[in-house]
Amino acid sequence: MLTWANTNQAFKGGDCAPGAYYILNNYNPGYRANGTPQTSTFTVPIQQHLPSLADSLTAKGVSWGYYGEGWNNGNPTADWCDICNPFQYNATYPSYLAHGNVGGYNDFQAKVASGHLPAVSFVKPAQDDGHPAYSTLSQFEGFTQSVITSVQNQPKLWKNTAILVTFDEGGGYYDSGYVAPVTFFGDGTRIPMVAVSPFAKKGAVSHSYADHTSIAKFVERNWRLPKLSDRSWDNLPNPKAASSNPYVPTNGPAVGDLFDLFDFSQNGGNGS
Repeated sequence: MLTWANTNQAFKGGDCAPGAYYILNNYNPGYRANGTPQTSTFTVPIQQHLPSLADSLTAKGVSWGYYGEGWNNGNPTADWCDICNPFQYNATYPSYLAHGNVGGYNDFQAKVASGHLPAVSFVKPAQDDGHPAYSTLSQFEGFTQSVITSVQNQPKLWKNTAILVTFDEGGGYYDSGYVAPVTFFGDGTRIPMVAVSPFAKKGAVSHSYADHTSIAKFVERNWRLPKLSDRSWDNLPNPKAASSNPYVPTNGPAVGDLFDLFDFSQNGGNGS
């Protein structure tokens, strides 16, 4: 889900802001993958200047990259997913291209083989994403194994790496687990997420409430980045929960930053 407002007015208590426009479906980004303006129907205007995680990383001098199957050196095949690349919605997307921040899965693998990955990498499968109707879970598992194994085969990379594996959606099956009323728009049903890292707590299951925003919170905490805005979900506190029901935050709305999945004590204790 993409939620976009065409004004700078902040939410009041999480509710819709007066005079704002909200998108609750898959609208195309303002730019095509190659950086030219998108002209199709149902397109988010290019004048999208809300800050992104990429902007925060760039401003702090932290390297980053987005790698998706089907990129094809800037001439994307049908496998490339426009709506899956969040940075194509940003007005500064052409500058990301100019600085080499976007590439294909082959580019990711080449960087891994060289032993020099960006500090933060986003990797997006295409036909291997496990999405119902055209893919399978086994394909996604194979893609995930490819990413993990390639990094593990580079000891200098692996020793400082945390890989967060998550899903687009739950596959259509009902989940009776707790869903937090994070804002006016609520939150989605539960999906799996796995942390793979030398720092990951072995065999541990986190009961702390989290969602995709937690990945942004993890990056922001680890690299000491500012919040994306004064109203984005990364402003929410980390959950506190009663022992009687650890899944339900007593201080909600709250979203975790995933640090409870790791033990960074062997590396200074701050995750850096």
